[in-house]
Amino acid sequence: MTRGNQRELARQKNAKKQNESGKGKRQDDGLSAAARKQRDAQIMQQKQKMANEKTTEKPK
Repeated sequence: MTRGNQRELARQKNAKKQNESGKGKRQDDGLSAAARKQRDAQIMQQKQKMANEKTTEKPK
């Protein structure tokens, strides 16, 4: 029966740790969904532009 108790204690400890860490949860940046979507779209456009510039600058 001791083994079952250890498992239960480990589960409780792990649940407490997961709740405190907030791992995997998105940070609240105070933006609405539409504003976040627009911001992310701008970031992706900048990344695409940089990637296109990088490929055009390669010597052939």
